[in-house]
Amino acid sequence: MIDFLVNWLANAPVTAVPYALAALGLIIAERSGVLNLTAEGLMLVGALAGAGACLVLGGYPAVALVAAMVAASAVSLLFAVLVVVLRINQVIAGLSVVFFCQGFTGLVGTLAKWQNKQLTGLAPLKIWPLSEIPGVGRIFFQQDPIVYLTILIFFAVNFLLFRTMLGLRIRSVGENPGAADAAGVSVTLHRIFAIVAGSSLIGLAGGYISVVSVKLWVTGMTGGRGWIAVALVVFARWAPWPALAGALLFGCIEALIPQIAAAGIRVPQYLMLMTPYLATIAVMIWVGTKDSGITQEPGALGQPHVREERR
Repeated sequence: MIDFLVNWLANAPVTAVPYALAALGLIIAERSGVLNLTAEGLMLVGALAGAGACLVLGGYPAVALVAAMVAASAVSLLFAVLVVVLRINQVIAGLSVVFFCQGFTGLVGTLAKWQNKQLTGLAPLKIWPLSEIPGVGRIFFQQDPIVYLTILIFFAVNFLLFRTMLGLRIRSVGENPGAADAAGVSVTLHRIFAIVAGSSLIGLAGGYISVVSVKLWVTGMTGGRGWIAVALVVFARWAPWPALAGALLFGCIEALIPQIAAAGIRVPQYLMLMTPYLATIAVMIWVGTKDSGITQEPGALGQPHVREERR
């Protein structure tokens, strides 16, 4: 029983990282007032770019993860132009980008023959001597570097959003873009910056799946994690730390599935595969029924900004 718990909890951070990074990227974009539903597609782009870079370069997983971030950021510019410049409905634009990314990554991955090719990946970082502590050492001090980097990224983004002038401007264009514009803050530039910066983290989440977690590329390999990240943002009420807690919850649920199978416990396969999505539905019901009256939803979320003429 102890081995079961240790194996389960040791694998939970690996499955939680994609949820955490994708949700954090969405929070950055949506804090600027842009409803971003592109996570599933951008994660696929990041996964493909990371796997492709790793195969082409013959290794170098760190470089592959950077390539994943750059690729997702580049594709996000299309979404930024649609919703910020052309002011197209943000839901329609987000879904269109997801469908485009799904088809594009499937096509490129097949033509480049990157399907099911083993990648180098990242080795776990053992923090000696803490890694030698029975049980606890394996759970907390034998994870890959991105797990630890994710915590630092959350500290950095939280500081950026709530302790810097740039973060104040991003939040101001999300709350009241008209007032921010009147104060001399460029709504267009700050929203585009928030979309691109957030998308780089979403791309890193996708690259982490292909390069570090699964260590290969398969068409559609994100498996709906981007949509779960969208639900996490609502669950966390657009705040970084609750999003990290929610990601750990979903990571524990997903990590439990292979552990149950390895333990020989007879549970219907499709019921286990449904578990993360059943948890998502349960979370959304809980959020919808909880009448706390407290929310950090940006006041202008989903609303395009039309600059008024100044006289």
